[in-house]
Amino acid sequence: MILLVGWWDRDANLIIESSRELPDDTPRKELEAEANRKMNGDQNGWAASFLVDSHKAACQEAYETHVREPGIDSPKLIDEAEGFTVET
Repeated sequence: MILLVGWWDRDANLIIESSRELPDDTPRKELEAEANRKMNGDQNGWAASFLVDSHKAACQEAYETHVREPGIDSPKLIDEAEGFTVET
């Protein structure tokens, strides 16, 4: 499982700041505690976990699930953790 943590910018882009691989059976409370520590109370904070094997796959799934909107001016996922560019 990959936990991604980031924040939404004023243009509705999702900025990924950190990525952590965790066991697939990590309890939800531990995931939430880790995400809350990383977000540090940021109102625009965002976190989600994905049952995938790589940072790249997690970012792609985050984009597909939480960011992509129809149209030319769709928001972007910007990966500052590892510099991955999602396929749009």
